[in-house]
Amino acid sequence: MKIQAYAAHQAGSKLQPFNYNVDALKSDEVEIDIEYCGICHSDLSMLNNDWGITQYPFVPGHEIIGKISAVGNMVKHLKIGQYVGLGWRARSCLICDQCISGHHNRCAMGEDVIVGRYGGYANKVRCQSIWAFPLPNNIDIKTAGPLFCGGITVFNPLIQNNIKSTNHVAVVGIGGLGHLALKFLNAWGCEVTAFSTNPNKEKEIRQFGAHHYINSNDSKAIESSANRFDMVLVTSNVQLDWNAYINTVKPGGKLHIVGAAPSVNVDVFSLIAGEKSIGGSPIGSPATIAMMLDFCNRHSIAPVIEEFQLSQVNEAIEHLKEGKARYRIVLKNDLT
Repeated sequence: MKIQAYAAHQAGSKLQPFNYNVDALKSDEVEIDIEYCGICHSDLSMLNNDWGITQYPFVPGHEIIGKISAVGNMVKHLKIGQYVGLGWRARSCLICDQCISGHHNRCAMGEDVIVGRYGGYANKVRCQSIWAFPLPNNIDIKTAGPLFCGGITVFNPLIQNNIKSTNHVAVVGIGGLGHLALKFLNAWGCEVTAFSTNPNKEKEIRQFGAHHYINSNDSKAIESSANRFDMVLVTSNVQLDWNAYINTVKPGGKLHIVGAAPSVNVDVFSLIAGEKSIGGSPIGSPATIAMMLDFCNRHSIAPVIEEFQLSQVNEAIEHLKEGKARYRIVLKNDLT
C-alpha cells in the first residue's frame, strides 16, 4: 500500500509531496486515517536536525487525530472507524523494567512517531495499538491533536510531582505548552502564577487560568517571589537566569523543565540549603495520557488553535518559526 505525505529531503528544506510504500500491518499495530495533525516545535527541531537524529526524507507530525482504518490480528480493544489520538511515541517493548512498571514512555527500546519513521503530515500513519488512544465522546477532534504532545508534556509533571490543589505553581513561558499548563493547573485547583516576557498577553494569560502575572523581564518582580512556589514549570526552550527562578522555589520544591533549553547552570548551594531539586520529563505513560484525556473531557480543556490545510504546511511552519502561532497550529488533511 502507498501512503501520501509531505517530506523534507534535507535539513531545513521545504516540505514536498512524497509517497512511500508500507508492508503488511503488524499483528499489534493499528492504521489510522489522519484527519488532523498538530505542528509542534519538536517537528521544527527535527526538520532542522537540531538534535542530530533526523533521517531524510523526513515526514513530520506527531499530534495526530484520525479514524482507525485497519487493526492487527492481536488488537482487540480498538475497532475500525473509532477515533483515536497518537502522540510522540509509536511503540514500546512492553517487557523492560520501565514498561512493566507502567512507564512505557521511558522505554529505552521504544520507537517515536517521527524518529526513524514517517509521521503524521500524511493521509495515514501506523503505530502499536497501546499508543493509539480512544477519544472521549465530547472532545473536539479538531483541537484534540495538541493534547497528545503539548498537553501531556505539561500534564505529566502534575502527576510526577504529586501536585495538590493547595499548591502554588508557576509557569515560565506562555506559548503552546504554557497556555495549556495554565488551564490544567487552574482546573487542578492550584494557585497559578504566569511568567511571560510579553505584557500584551496578560489579559489572555489570566483567561487561561493564571491568578497572577509577572513580567519575566522584571528582575525585581522575580526577586520578590523568593521561596513562593511549590513547583516552577519551565515550558520555554531558551536560556534563562536559572538561579533567579530557583530562588522562587519553596524549600523542598522543584524546578521542573519540559522546554528543550540548551543548558541549565545553577548555584548548587541554593539547592542544598533549601532541599530544592531540578528535574524534567517527556510525555506521559499510556495511563497518564488516558487520565489527561478524562481530565480534559471533565473540565472542557482544549488548546487554542489556528487551523491550516495540510497543503499549506510550509506556510504554517513559517508562521510557527516567526513566533506568530496563537497558540498551537493544527493541519487539516486535504490529501485526496
